[in-house]
Amino acid sequence: MKILVVHNPYQQLGGEDIVFQQECRVLRRGGHEVITYCRTNDEIKSMSALQKITLAPRAIWASDSKRQLADLLARLKPDLVHVHNTFIMISPAAFSACYEAGIPVVHTLHNYRLMCPAGTFYRQGKVCEECTHDGLLAGIRHACYHDSSALTAVVASMIAVHRRLDTWTHPLHYYIALSQFARNKFIESGMPKDRIFVKPNFVDPDPGPCDEKENYVVFVGRLSPEKRVSTLLNAWEGCSSKFPLKILGGGPQLSELQEVAREKKLDGVHFMGHMPRNQAVATIRKARFLIFSSEWYENFPVTIVEAFASATPVIASRLGAMQEIVTDGRTGLHFEPGNAQDLAQKMDWAWTHPEEMRVRGRAARAEYEAKYAWEKNYAQLMNIYHRVLAGDQAPTSEMVEPELVTQTG
Repeated sequence: MKILVVHNPYQQLGGEDIVFQQECRVLRRGGHEVITYCRTNDEIKSMSALQKITLAPRAIWASDSKRQLADLLARLKPDLVHVHNTFIMISPAAFSACYEAGIPVVHTLHNYRLMCPAGTFYRQGKVCEECTHDGLLAGIRHACYHDSSALTAVVASMIAVHRRLDTWTHPLHYYIALSQFARNKFIESGMPKDRIFVKPNFVDPDPGPCDEKENYVVFVGRLSPEKRVSTLLNAWEGCSSKFPLKILGGGPQLSELQEVAREKKLDGVHFMGHMPRNQAVATIRKARFLIFSSEWYENFPVTIVEAFASATPVIASRLGAMQEIVTDGRTGLHFEPGNAQDLAQKMDWAWTHPEEMRVRGRAARAEYEAKYAWEKNYAQLMNIYHRVLAGDQAPTSEMVEPELVTQTG
């Protein structure tokens, strides 16, 4: 199969970029011809002030990207196009090039930007779905994207214009949601349910399980308000067991959170800063358990799957896809989102019951092998591709089962 994969990395690399790289790698491993078309938002840094003025219309329709893609499609004639991100430099004009060429599109929905200008369903410290229920003007009113009404208006215009153009509902446009929770949210917004498949993220290479854990707990993620590391610090302060807590990651709240830890004399909390991915995974492998304190509708955190692959159980907020991925009492524990006391109780129990948590870690590893190993995920992806090429509808409520795949070419 010949596949053109389209991706627009942000200026700060994240989970979407990891998934793009992994999927390209496993597709090539499966013997497919993979061509990539990428533009990066780093291009903005070299733009003049005059050129930056064009970014607003570009976010809606980037004519140069459409021309380049149309040329690639005409020359290379791929079987399908798999799109990960088009914001900002590529724009949804990319889909128009595919439709005009008669080539089907598989579009992975890594965030909620087709419904929410911020892409997060999160505002002022809590989940917010106003743009879905009350219209996109709510996001502009609240300045949800980068705290700017003007910038939010640009993103909202992009969403609205392409709704009017039927970009999101074109019969050649298929989607991959990363969880059943996310799929339901997209259906609520009016997207075509018969063309939204569910396929989770995965981890490749496999770090392998680790049964010999060291005496620390870990958090891994961007230090920003929606990740609620502040709740984690308050919970750690209230724990009876003062275990070492390693916090991996950088972000806008790093200095603020470090200052809170100093003021409260949280001597067992260690801010490790940003680490290369292999070092972060190595730290997760040795941890007794991982804390995922986020309070927004995380789409599908790769960090949780990395923990599962390492046989490291997870304590996660009982919210959105997190409660779908982590099974309370089996692969980890749930706590009430934002409730530091509840989180403290769960962490205390987990620390003082190492054997029970080791059992949960083994169950997490089994979950990884069943759902999130690259072989399973590759089979699911190929099944989606074959269904799309055949014009089949997506299953109504479950992930595409890999057993249905009969060929890989």
